[in-house]
Amino acid sequence: MAVRLRLTRVGGKKDPMWRVVVADQRSPRDGRVIETIGHYNAQTNPSTIVIDEDRARSWLARGAQPSDTVRKLLRIQGIETRTG
Repeated sequence: MAVRLRLTRVGGKKDPMWRVVVADQRSPRDGRVIETIGHYNAQTNPSTIVIDEDRARSWLARGAQPSDTVRKLLRIQGIETRTG
């Protein structure tokens, strides 16, 4: 099973907020998730990013691959991601 750290959309119409989740790569964007590890709101100034660092590191150590956007958010939060 290919596990990824990615975003899932929550919030109302034209008012998006995003959850940072761990999910099977084959599940749909807003489908079944394994675990929610944080949230992201780009509409605040500055953007609100809250990620559980221990859980993120744990999943990365187990081989979960972050999406490009989540990789950027992790880098902003100072959480190291391995590439390649």
